[in-house]
Amino acid sequence: MKLLIDSILSVVFLIYFGIILLIFHGIQWLAFNLFGAKAHQATVNWLNFFIVYGWSLTGTLPKFKKEYTLPTERPIIFIANHKSMFDIPGIIWNWRQHTPLFVSKKELAKGIPSISYNLRVGKAALINRKDGKSAVLEIAKLGKHIQSNNYSAVIFPEGTRARTGVLKDFQVGGVAVLLKRCPNALIVPISIKGTYDFNPKGLFPLTSFSKISFTSLKPIEPADLSPDELVQNAKEQIQFSLKN
Repeated sequence: MKLLIDSILSVVFLIYFGIILLIFHGIQWLAFNLFGAKAHQATVNWLNFFIVYGWSLTGTLPKFKKEYTLPTERPIIFIANHKSMFDIPGIIWNWRQHTPLFVSKKELAKGIPSISYNLRVGKAALINRKDGKSAVLEIAKLGKHIQSNNYSAVIFPEGTRARTGVLKDFQVGGVAVLLKRCPNALIVPISIKGTYDFNPKGLFPLTSFSKISFTSLKPIEPADLSPDELVQNAKEQIQFSLKN
């Protein structure tokens, strides 16, 4: 019976999801080409609002928590664990005042309405995992961009989605490159729970009535700490949060 409910509600959400992506693809194009980058970013924020609260069609409502007040007058590097494609809309919407931009696979910049367009024009770092040199250049470009505009970068140091409750190794390289171009960025860990349980098999079926939460943890000042120490601190905070 639960599988039947999951399947029915998943179909409802996926129809809604597809319509939202198609509608906002056109809205994004108009906003970017007629009014510029800031108008485009506003449409991206609202796209992700509709995605996040569209989860309610499956009986799933996320919880968001900010344990500390975060500054908007300096750039931020968010370090998060990675469970699902749905990690991204939750971060974009709830931390929208920091204009979060992502380090993403280059392959995602094609073929997905709204999402691919945003990645192409929204200054994300689009990396080719097989070409380390170009990946470093893309991440460095993102670091420079958030430094110039007091925006934020989001990086998943695990590199890929963790499909168990155990965190994968956190890679330091991307964070180190961002800090080199944006040395005054504040490091902020984000703990994400439940998104993998929501879509363990991809987009169908989704697990209805899932419990999802996003929590930003204690900020870490980068001064006098190496990138390895910063990333380890973030990982320890995320591990502790996931267990509680």
